Amino acid sequence: MVDEPLVKGARVLVTGAGGFVGQAVSRALKQAGYKVRGVGRHQVGEIHRGTDWSDALNGCQAVVHLAARVHEMSRDAQQDLEAYREVNLHGTTTLMRQAVSASVTHFVFMSTLKVLGEEGVGLSPASPPAPQDAYSVSKVEAEAALRRLAPTEMACAILRPPLVYGPGVRANFARLMRLVASGYPLPFGAIQNERSLIYVENLADAVRYALSGQGGVFHPKDGPNLSTPDLIRALAVGMDRPARLVPMPVGLLRGLVSLAGLGAEIDRLAGSFTSDGEMGGWHAPIAADQALAATARAFIDEKAT
Repeated sequence: MVDEPLVKGARVLVTGAGGFVGQAVSRALKQAGYKVRGVGRHQVGEIHRGTDWSDALNGCQAVVHLAARVHEMSRDAQQDLEAYREVNLHGTTTLMRQAVSASVTHFVFMSTLKVLGEEGVGLSPASPPAPQDAYSVSKVEAEAALRRLAPTEMACAILRPPLVYGPGVRANFARLMRLVASGYPLPFGAIQNERSLIYVENLADAVRYALSGQGGVFHPKDGPNLSTPDLIRALAVGMDRPARLVPMPVGLLRGLVSLAGLGAEIDRLAGSFTSDGEMGGWHAPIAADQALAATARAFIDEKAT
């Protein structure tokens, strides 16, 4: 297996370069001295088992594969799974096969910590897979396929980040920030849990580090794990808002929220889900308190415009 870093000046293909993570990764790789070729649907079309990557791969020594099907669900579970597999499994294996033919020496695949489930503490690369949805099933299957397909002369790194946040983040993290910004009392003060998170710029730096030549499965994260109350306090500081946390008993909170049909949401807020942070000596360069404050300030600034 390759154990040497990708040489500066090498060309790196970044799929999904226009996305939330892709933009940060592209900046980080350019700053590190690499030539970035970013591609999305406009360049390669829809990603599936028949995608032709040859033009995109031409002249590239490395691939960072970020493009994926994410959070697109219907009422047909089996149809959903096949749709996720088509992009995240078959599209990825097609890219790997063509990368091998193009003599690519370094391949970085963005997976997710969710391949290990939705809860747990100190999860390691050796922890057994326990995917709970179509997205994570397709990702764990892609991981296994890449391990089979990657030749010994290629450094293939699989990254499993936890929840990614940063300026412009959407979905559940943005909803939490809206709650914090509202100034309303929040009934989360009694929650005692731990969650691993990673700032998008830290994840971009982890991708840069993954091009050092080490293959394997890695769990990049911000330094400390945070409880939900600590996360809310850190966001409130960045927003210059008070953190109004009410210590409602967690059992009562779960019951009330379940009645509203939001059981999954409270599981994420009250449960613990952490990784061991194993990544061969890499450490997040930006402290979590600074990263959360920057994210919160950007949220407030966006609301003001």
